[in-house]
Amino acid sequence: MGVNISDLVVARDLEPKDLIGRTVAIDAYNAIYQFLSVIRQPDGTPLMDPRGRVTSHLEGLLNRNANLVEMGIRPAYVFDGISPDRKEATIKERRVRREKAKSDWEKAKEEGDVHRAYSKATQSTRITNEIVESSRILLTHLGIPVVQAPEEGEAQAAYMCAKGDVWATASQDFDSLLFGTPRLVRNLTLSGRRKMPGRNEYREVLTQIIDRQETLSTLGIDGRQLIGMCVLMGTDFNPGVMGVGPKKALKLIKQHGTMVGALRSLGIDPTGMDEVESIFLSYERTDDYKLQWTQPDKAKVMDMLCGDHGFTEKRVNGALDKFASGKKDQKRLDMF
Repeated sequence: MGVNISDLVVARDLEPKDLIGRTVAIDAYNAIYQFLSVIRQPDGTPLMDPRGRVTSHLEGLLNRNANLVEMGIRPAYVFDGISPDRKEATIKERRVRREKAKSDWEKAKEEGDVHRAYSKATQSTRITNEIVESSRILLTHLGIPVVQAPEEGEAQAAYMCAKGDVWATASQDFDSLLFGTPRLVRNLTLSGRRKMPGRNEYREVLTQIIDRQETLSTLGIDGRQLIGMCVLMGTDFNPGVMGVGPKKALKLIKQHGTMVGALRSLGIDPTGMDEVESIFLSYERTDDYKLQWTQPDKAKVMDMLCGDHGFTEKRVNGALDKFASGKKDQKRLDMF
């Protein structure tokens, strides 16, 4: 999902205290996808309520946000709108991969191969309209702002950060940097121990921050060249050039200055690539949002999770207690 430039960016580890008093715009679909992928039973079956409805995302949203608020972090969730037409090919490709993974998952379960079943199940993750709607409702009941993007959620979050309405954006994808976010936080919604795909091993996952300007200065390029570099590699909106990875793309951009120059040096017609570039430079955005954090509506949360989805009152109350004890009013010295 998104372009992978992990080997090129300058990423620094973050401690929870580093984010006290900070506001962060979270790519909602990205976070929900993580919860659906990771919060599963040993054979890969997602958590479900007595009526067979998936609840892994609700479990993740409740507990992770409780922890964030308790630490003094103010999260806001930005939901995708209508994807650009150029993303259609990527969407179809992902759909095919999910269906194949789902078939492999079912086969692995029948064969009793639990480890392979879990691995394939995570690859079959699918976000439905029902999952999106229940996520929005729960976040609203929890007193957490929800923002509707006209197009890409990451783009809207980047815009909010560039305006100074939030301190950083949070996503696992690096596309936020292409959309211009000054700061990108990774592993915010799922830091801690994480199971390695396809292996019965776990590794520690730390929250990290990437400063866009620091990365650009280190690479010796500007924002538009970063976009051009990623277009050469391939993005969600174009297939890229065969055999061109991050390091080669960076070399080509630095040698030729622009995406067009780099493409022509490879004997490739750049026609149409300006359209891809414009997705990152001139995306649809909105100022129609409010960032207001309130205490959770306990009655509505309990009714939704316990009454409608079978959560235990003890589990939900434990999470709501963290919201009540959160360091919401704690100020940072650098905020004055």
